[in-house]
Amino acid sequence: MTTMKALLCESLGTIDDLVVRDVPVPRAGSGEVIVDVRAAGVNFPDVLVVQGLYQIKPPLPFSPGGEVAGVVSEVGPGVTELALGDRVMAFTGVGGFAQKLAVTPFQCARMPDAMSFEHGSGLLLTYATAHHALFDRGRVTGGETVLVLGAAGGVGIASVQLAKSRGCKVIAAASTEAKRAFCRAQGADVVFDPGAGDPKQTLKSLGRIDVVLDPVGGDLTEAAARALAPRGRLIVVGFASGTIPKLPLNLALLKEIDVVGVQWGMFARREHEAERALERDLVRLYEEGKIAPPIHATYPLERAVDALRAMSAREIMGKAIVVP
Repeated sequence: MTTMKALLCESLGTIDDLVVRDVPVPRAGSGEVIVDVRAAGVNFPDVLVVQGLYQIKPPLPFSPGGEVAGVVSEVGPGVTELALGDRVMAFTGVGGFAQKLAVTPFQCARMPDAMSFEHGSGLLLTYATAHHALFDRGRVTGGETVLVLGAAGGVGIASVQLAKSRGCKVIAAASTEAKRAFCRAQGADVVFDPGAGDPKQTLKSLGRIDVVLDPVGGDLTEAAARALAPRGRLIVVGFASGTIPKLPLNLALLKEIDVVGVQWGMFARREHEAERALERDLVRLYEEGKIAPPIHATYPLERAVDALRAMSAREIMGKAIVVP
């Protein structure tokens, strides 16, 4: 096999400009392995990176796709951590929407035998981000109340499940009744329509809120921050709405709330042993049946553009998966 199929971004622009091409099969360089991709998770950064709107700007042409699950099919010189046939999930940044890709052992985590490739490709990025956000940065403990904004999305639903695994009460904000029903099914105790009425008054009526996890940004961030209890924590994960909010700092002063940022990729590179412990905890929770990525739909590589369109239109509940 000398060529493989890959979804390529050949020029920055729209999702519709992406094309499936035959490209050379990668070979494992020093310190690398080749993973045969069995499934690739779809995430909002995949939509942004092909438009040139993400902080990572890979050289053209490239394949989007930030996380995969598959089987190690080639081991390069100097690699001792992985072997042929190992089942792994990997954070790739880009390159995942292809039949094979080269990664380093640092980017990989072993998958338990009972984990499907679809679940493996949806676990690492969103669940690791949510775990780091809630428990490292947000210091969430059992018995607290956590408000999750954008709760039906990948990071959102991971946060719902993880907060429930620690014995928290979870309030899930989602924009449609179908999404709110989905959040209830995933364990949310209370659901909240951010578009109905005055969100500040609605949130205040829900009682004490200790933590807000916000992967959305936009107008709702300030209302959620105002609803926090004294010494609450606002966890800033991202800005899927496309709008970076400006928060009056007197809110932090008057309520003594913490505003904490989350950059899981930087954390993983900087604190490698802590990241490995996080991955082991995710696998434990998965094996105990406390977390699992809900699969919205699977798409063959030829329809990966459809998955990205659905992600861009905020139609995905849980995870969309591309199966090369």
